[in-house]
Amino acid sequence: MENVTLYLLFQFAFVSSVTPGPNNLMLMASGANYGFRRTIPHMFGISLGHSFMVAMIGLILLRVFTAYPVLNTILTVLAVLYMSWLSWKIATAVPPEASQVKGKPFTFLQAAAFQWVNPKAWVMGITAITAFAPQDRPVWVGSLIVAGVFLLSNLPAITIWAALGVQVRRFLGTARRLRAFNVTMAALLMASLIPMIWH
Repeated sequence: MENVTLYLLFQFAFVSSVTPGPNNLMLMASGANYGFRRTIPHMFGISLGHSFMVAMIGLILLRVFTAYPVLNTILTVLAVLYMSWLSWKIATAVPPEASQVKGKPFTFLQAAAFQWVNPKAWVMGITAITAFAPQDRPVWVGSLIVAGVFLLSNLPAITIWAALGVQVRRFLGTARRLRAFNVTMAALLMASLIPMIWH
């Protein structure tokens, strides 16, 4: 793999990981509600889970979706339903008359599993495999190279959002402000589905 292509892949992986999307909005909400330390399993679940998904996209899933296009529709419906439920959970994380956050942050496994219904994660993975996987190497080698680059670049990128949530928390000293923040994050999470629904 040429150095220029590898550099461009790292750049794509970092930029696509650090820009707003469902994972980052949820990490920001988690950092604000639960703090940085309790958000760490969520962060590692995203990073490792997405890298694994990218490898599977390259090895198996592109062929499956080409052979059975209806699976794209099924995935879209599942993603919309699941992310709608997550948005509701975020919006209701703080009771109206309490200062303590109810609920628990995402676990490692929950965050890893979420990648499979995250539309941005799919777009990132498919784009990276089709645009950057080396054509002069076996498919499994190219898939693992792309997945490895995501593994190295994703965690630093998403850490920024969890840390940002912790900083925002300083300004959310009351339950009312925290509720307003959570409702805003939930609305943005739902808005992130619009491109997928209209596609």
